[in-house]
Amino acid sequence: MEQRTYNQYCATARTLDLVGERWTLLLIRELLTGPKRYGDLQTSLRGLGTGLLATRLKHLEREGLVHKITLPPPARTPAYALTEAGEELGPAVLALARWGLKWAMGERREEETFHPGWAVLGLRACFDTKAAAGLHAVYEFRVGDEIFHARIDDGTIEALHGPAQHPDVTITMSEEAFVDVTSHEWTLAEAIATKAATTTGDAVAVRRLKKLFRLPSPRSRTAT
Repeated sequence: MEQRTYNQYCATARTLDLVGERWTLLLIRELLTGPKRYGDLQTSLRGLGTGLLATRLKHLEREGLVHKITLPPPARTPAYALTEAGEELGPAVLALARWGLKWAMGERREEETFHPGWAVLGLRACFDTKAAAGLHAVYEFRVGDEIFHARIDDGTIEALHGPAQHPDVTITMSEEAFVDVTSHEWTLAEAIATKAATTTGDAVAVRRLKKLFRLPSPRSRTAT
């Protein structure tokens, strides 16, 4: 497939030449949370056909943004991971996520798919560094069938898929409740207060949790 180009000697245009095609940034989004097998990408990116997925991955490999690896034991299976250049797209993707939470989300459409695991990047995008100053805690989130966790270390965050080894706090909620939090129907604090979300673990860390992740207030893109 011939690669399209803006034919502009401009950093923004050159970047969009690399990642501006449909689905490409979503592939970057998936790989920002760690290496993924081909089947993992197929599952998470429903609507992206097998042929187009292969084409996009080959493009990203050719351009030095993605490379093939073998997952460590016990998996020992082929997977895709970001290169250093690919990883450095992280802040741009998080900025798009923050913009989208403010200007684009709204209510979930009936035909839209949703994976709670996408919140791994969402936690990073909404993290309040000031609220986390001096805090050292691990939070495990159990949303529907998915588990992910966030390690807070004095104003920094590492959010990853999978369970934590020794969580200080565990937060459990249904996928529906999590969607309500994401769409601003509830704040996380309200979900906890109304028992739509339950928490167990260190009481001080639970209290700090309510201020750690701040969704931007939704705004309308049209003038009123």
